[in-house]
Amino acid sequence: MTAVVIDGKAFAANVRARVAAHVAKLKEERNLVPGLAVVLVGEDPASQVYVRNKGEQTHAAGMGSFEHRLSSDTAEANLLALIARLNADPSVHGILVQLPLPPHLNAELVINAIDPAKDVDGFHISNVGLLGTGQKSMVPCTPLGCLMLLRDRHGSLAGKEAVVVGRSNIVGKPMAQLLLGDSCTVTIAHSRTKDLAEVCRRADILVAAVGRPEMIPGDWVKPGATVIDVGINRIERDGKGKLVGDVHYTSAAAVAGAITPVPGGVGPMTIACLLANTLTACYRANGLAAPDGLTA
Repeated sequence: MTAVVIDGKAFAANVRARVAAHVAKLKEERNLVPGLAVVLVGEDPASQVYVRNKGEQTHAAGMGSFEHRLSSDTAEANLLALIARLNADPSVHGILVQLPLPPHLNAELVINAIDPAKDVDGFHISNVGLLGTGQKSMVPCTPLGCLMLLRDRHGSLAGKEAVVVGRSNIVGKPMAQLLLGDSCTVTIAHSRTKDLAEVCRRADILVAAVGRPEMIPGDWVKPGATVIDVGINRIERDGKGKLVGDVHYTSAAAVAGAITPVPGGVGPMTIACLLANTLTACYRANGLAAPDGLTA
């Protein structure tokens, strides 16, 4: 059996097209333009590329894009003052502070200074609590993208056994909450889990989010399972740099029913869901029901 390859690139393009259609409708019918503000502190090269991609995709969707680039020695008080201004700006519906921040800045303090209704990353403690109690919240972009891919693949997820390998606040924990919300039976596993291989083999849905290259081999995968690989790891192979996931793709694809590739699987969904979250925030800020299919 060879697994169906889940094309995250094509699915993300579809999400972006749906967002753009809603943006155009908001402009035409209500003279509203969803706006996303991205704050980048310092010169981290990977962050700069990511912020540039976000800006391009925000523009392409017809949204307002506000970029704030600050030097790496920016004082915490100045960053918090900028966030306060963005919180108060009605043209800004989403605020994202690019992580990691320079070490002298307290990331938790900065994230929790963002208005929860504008927290399109879904990292604010209020949004974490709302998600954990099954209430309407802003949902972290990568887990939201994974959920969209799983719903597209399976329709209903009710009753499926899901194993999430990884317990980060950014992916593992919110992913588990979303799967619980869709009536899966959920196990969160991690590096200290006893007999991790056996736990993984139970999964109808296996989500790998540990940040360790090719840690999960094919013989840990239940035949016919859906494998969602969140990992993006750069390794050296045959003298060349290569991107691989947390799952050993070749061996897992021989067993799984469906699998996301790396690159081209979960990765493209993250920015697409950031745009979807900004659109949702704009709808909610104006007392309108957010469109179906773009939220959890």
